[in-house]
Amino acid sequence: MIPTPSTRGGVINTWITTPLTAELVRGAAELERTEHGLRPHRLPAWARAQTPDPQLAMVEAQPSGVRIGFRTRATAVELDTLATRRTYAGLPPRPHGVYDLLVDGRLAGQGSVPGGATLTIDMATGSTEHRPGPVGTMSFTGLADTDKDVEIWLPHNEATELVALRTDAPVSPAARGDRPVWLHHGSSISHGSDAASPSTTWPALAAARGGVELINLGLGGSALLDPFTARTLRDTPADLISVKIGINLVNADLMRLRAFIPAVHGFLDTIREGHPSTPLLVASPIYCPIHEDTPGPGAFDLDALREGQVKFVATGDPAERAAGKLTLRVIRDELARIVAQRAAGDPHLHHLSGLDLYGEADFAELPLPDRLHPDAATHRLMGDRFAKLVFAGGGAFAAAARNA
Repeated sequence: MIPTPSTRGGVINTWITTPLTAELVRGAAELERTEHGLRPHRLPAWARAQTPDPQLAMVEAQPSGVRIGFRTRATAVELDTLATRRTYAGLPPRPHGVYDLLVDGRLAGQGSVPGGATLTIDMATGSTEHRPGPVGTMSFTGLADTDKDVEIWLPHNEATELVALRTDAPVSPAARGDRPVWLHHGSSISHGSDAASPSTTWPALAAARGGVELINLGLGGSALLDPFTARTLRDTPADLISVKIGINLVNADLMRLRAFIPAVHGFLDTIREGHPSTPLLVASPIYCPIHEDTPGPGAFDLDALREGQVKFVATGDPAERAAGKLTLRVIRDELARIVAQRAAGDPHLHHLSGLDLYGEADFAELPLPDRLHPDAATHRLMGDRFAKLVFAGGGAFAAAARNA
């Protein structure tokens, strides 16, 4: 820790700079040293090296569920970061990512960091342009002068490099405690697309209500039963594991039913190599009308784009289901059957229908704004329901959470 005198707003403070290390950063698979600082990754380097997919490279570096945690008496906290923000050619700029400050588990502040680099994506051509930008500072002040556990949740939807952490009192790593670690994998819906902030994605809300430590491996557009993802889940220490499978397999149109069934078995087999008796929950897709009975690929609605809106359409033909094309209904039926088959010899394997988290009646009340992703209110609904169905009562994770 390095004390540094600094003048801000006419007031002289002595700031303590604390090196950012793995002891302070939670929810990341690894930290990459960069020119500016540390870049959290949610997939390890060996896994990233096994695919050239730029979509996966972008989303795994968006630190959904990653937070800086420490104990301190500090009344002021500053975090320097370098963001890389996505924009889409022809559309208005996206809002800056939000940082959530939690003190003793409760939201105590929010804000965004200025500056940052920009990644402009042309959806018509698929080309990208990267423009560098400056480091920015996120400041939180007016905190109580008492010992407290502080967490800074990083934006779930923009890549972030950690540059420096400053406080006006010493910092020590927060105690890990005995809370179970919940490892979750899913699509952009689990990643947190269109949630209001990083601590209010549905997995983050469910984890808070369930009293567990979250590792979020929700990967936007990239929940594709990749073997390297299964091996990452296998090798990550966890007390509880869930995988939410389906929507990306439909809208990417990468797989037919013949390949899907053994791929699911292989994915689960790999996880079980490292976690033979860990409670493992397989969740199917939430309700999404465009893909319930219509296969992918999914695509941007060009008419909506011309009006400056992002909406999605399904471009497949329902008649193609006979040839093995996947729809959400097909996937739900198959996942229920696969889990029932495997559970006969695996008493710690469980199933949850995504319709129990968000179904047709919910869509009528809380429609998906872009026809694919839930909004902030729906994230809250799903987080609350997951906690009640899985962490409470006789849910799949209830016993492990109670015994921790």
